[in-house]
Amino acid sequence: MKKIVLVTAAAAVAVSGGTAVAAAATTGGRAASAVSAVTGVKWGECAGSLKGQAECAQVQVPLDHRKPNGRKISIAVSRVKATDRKNYQGVLLVNPGGPGGSGLAYSAGLKRWLTGVGHGAVAAKYDIIGFDPRGVGSSKPALSCDPNFQNPIRPDYVPSSRKEEEAWKAKSRAYARACAQKFGWLLPHMRTTDVARDVDAIRAALGQKKINYYGFSYGTYLGATYATLFPQRVRRMVWDGNVNPKTVWYDAQLEQDKAFERNIKLWFAWVAKYDSLYKLGKTGKAVEAKYYALRAAAKKSPIGGKIGPSELDDIVLNAGYNTGYYIPFAQALSAWANKKDPAALLEFLNPGGDDNGFAVYNAVQAADARWPRNWKVWHNDAVKLYKQGYRFNTWSNVWFNAPVAYWPFQGGPALKLGAKKLPGLLLVQSTLDAATPVAGGYEMHKTFPSSRLVAELGGKTHSNTLNGNKCLDDKVAAYLDSGRLPAGRRGADALCKAVPALNDPNPTAVKSASAKAGKDLPVGRP
Repeated sequence: MKKIVLVTAAAAVAVSGGTAVAAAATTGGRAASAVSAVTGVKWGECAGSLKGQAECAQVQVPLDHRKPNGRKISIAVSRVKATDRKNYQGVLLVNPGGPGGSGLAYSAGLKRWLTGVGHGAVAAKYDIIGFDPRGVGSSKPALSCDPNFQNPIRPDYVPSSRKEEEAWKAKSRAYARACAQKFGWLLPHMRTTDVARDVDAIRAALGQKKINYYGFSYGTYLGATYATLFPQRVRRMVWDGNVNPKTVWYDAQLEQDKAFERNIKLWFAWVAKYDSLYKLGKTGKAVEAKYYALRAAAKKSPIGGKIGPSELDDIVLNAGYNTGYYIPFAQALSAWANKKDPAALLEFLNPGGDDNGFAVYNAVQAADARWPRNWKVWHNDAVKLYKQGYRFNTWSNVWFNAPVAYWPFQGGPALKLGAKKLPGLLLVQSTLDAATPVAGGYEMHKTFPSSRLVAELGGKTHSNTLNGNKCLDDKVAAYLDSGRLPAGRRGADALCKAVPALNDPNPTAVKSASAKAGKDLPVGRP
């Protein structure tokens, strides 16, 4: 499942014989016992961009929570302390999605976003806690299998021959083998249930009886997993851009392929609306044809020597995530198409990608659920969708997930979500979200009866709260402030219309030469 973006023959090297399979399959049970005895957090100064904005620390947790006295790993955490101690609401943990997204900066980020939409007083009542999930970023160890895997120029995502498809299969198989060789001991313990138990260890270390939580994209699935395992430790939870619990994880990427095709076509149509500026085509179909012509040319002669067809797809995919990219991507594509100036497109290129995020993404999804091990299933599903007209994302999604087909063990089964006696939860879902299609919001709402669902009608940006839609942002703030939820009713419990200026930006009203992207930059692939 493409997440939170930036982006099969025999299995790879086995991990300790059959041990990996057993370990992966048995870590998903409901937990009632206390987590490992972790007391206190030793806070210190943060490094990098968080320096001076938050406190940072490492929290030790067991590699295997069934063996609390066994091998340890550590989770990087950050904190922005509450300043309104009189109205203190407790800790508010934040996860940006992925799986594989770094959340360490989200302590300061969430405070900034709440303040930016006029609700700084709410943020002041919480200790906001960011963290890098196990294997991610500043946590130890940080998972990375092949830092060169995503270096440009990669093979074309869309295979035009069996030979090209075999090249990607070999590349994916080698990546899975590298993961097994370097981190075979860690991979069976990368389930979302393991991460949820880490969250509970952080709660214990902070001396809190309950947590508040804000999850974006895959972060909704992590929140749902925590609520399933530890319902008695939940106070308030916001889930924005909900994963469909019925499609974890193989089927989720198939549904994404359809949703991204729709969203990219919406962007093509938007570009055509402003043809006087961009000169890429007067209709959506014309812009689409121009894009695929530029893509074909990039296969023969890479843009700026670095952007082939796969790199171009990765860049433009972000327009399907976030309408904040509409203007800058149209400008960049126009500059290349009309002036042969690659500079703007090259600015969006991420050479080498983020191998840590990519490795964790595959590791979590491989361990969480069962995936097809017969490559014919992958191939036939992709060919079927492509022939049905879902061109843009189908094959790129295959290769983003393909290492899982060669993983050293079969993961799953997926955890059955749901719990009784939960407090009210707030779910938010944009109806034209491509990364987590709208069905996920309704299914998650059904799975957790104590939840209330707010739908953003026509919203095309993934996980769009705290991004300037006052209707959404005020409901989130009211819930975080007092626990107030919309009244329950059939379907979505409350509706908010997408803000036209954000959902369909007007480039003629932008004063600067280029527009900035919105708040929620894609984080891995949810």
